[in-house]
Amino acid sequence: MVRLKLSELLGKHKMNQKTLSQITGIRPATISKMYYEEIKRIEMNQINHLCKAFDCQISDLFEYIPDEH
Repeated sequence: MVRLKLSELLGKHKMNQKTLSQITGIRPATISKMYYEEIKRIEMNQINHLCKAFDCQISDLFEYIPDEH
């Protein structure tokens, strides 16, 4: 499973969802779905905006956790 580490990054940068939405131009509802890891897909431009907002690499946004068989 791939995990989006948005909640960790928001905490690390002392930022709330509303501020992130304003900085990135990503809709608040989409940010909320990302935060609660309910999002089904993420656009490349959204990844770009998140990396710019957090000044991070793509690998800082995502984590791969192998499924247990």
